[in-house]
Amino acid sequence: MSESSERAGGQPEEKRRGLGGAIGDLLAPVAGFGVTFSNMFRPTVTEQYPYVRHPTAPRYHGRHQLNRYPDGLEKCIGCELCAWACPADAIFVEGADNTPENQHSPGERYGAVYQINYLRCIFCGLCIEACPTRALTMGNDFELAGPTREGLIFTKEELLAPLTQGMLGVPHPMVEGTTDRDYYRGEVTGPTADQIAWVERERPEDPTLEGARQAAATKAVR
Repeated sequence: MSESSERAGGQPEEKRRGLGGAIGDLLAPVAGFGVTFSNMFRPTVTEQYPYVRHPTAPRYHGRHQLNRYPDGLEKCIGCELCAWACPADAIFVEGADNTPENQHSPGERYGAVYQINYLRCIFCGLCIEACPTRALTMGNDFELAGPTREGLIFTKEELLAPLTQGMLGVPHPMVEGTTDRDYYRGEVTGPTADQIAWVERERPEDPTLEGARQAAATKAVR
């Protein structure tokens, strides 16, 4: 007789369990199915994506965007701080010098090349915190899947915010009499007559000219 049986009064374990233990073994699978059956009659919570799209949280970390100032100049100054802050090495930036004939952003530099590799990006948002000009933000777009690896390396043209009504296509000079600090402080609210005249002279067929003229006229009336 085993030591455990002796401690229990000298009877084998099978006899001590009796009828109750046998019934418990028999009903154990039924108890598992009980969980299944109880969930069968609960309301369906499956989201019918992509046929039904629910809005994301307001601060959801989705696809990146390179922003612009109200006159159309780009906010990115090519400082590469976002690339240095990225823990996944997903960002590549190459800066270039602004010139009077090729002014893309306020100040001396702009981001000539900007790429984000979404095969590496972990959407942590550290690049957003590192940006000194608030040029880089994250939107709510999460549908980034694609058939090729090359298609998931987004270029500057894909990341740059579109020109809204009233903005003037780049390149063009800064607002006359301003510095990059004036742009950072939000003192520039739209294109001026001098900027519009410069684009008319250099690029008379620019499609953003009409909207910029209307915005400047409305501003002058106010």
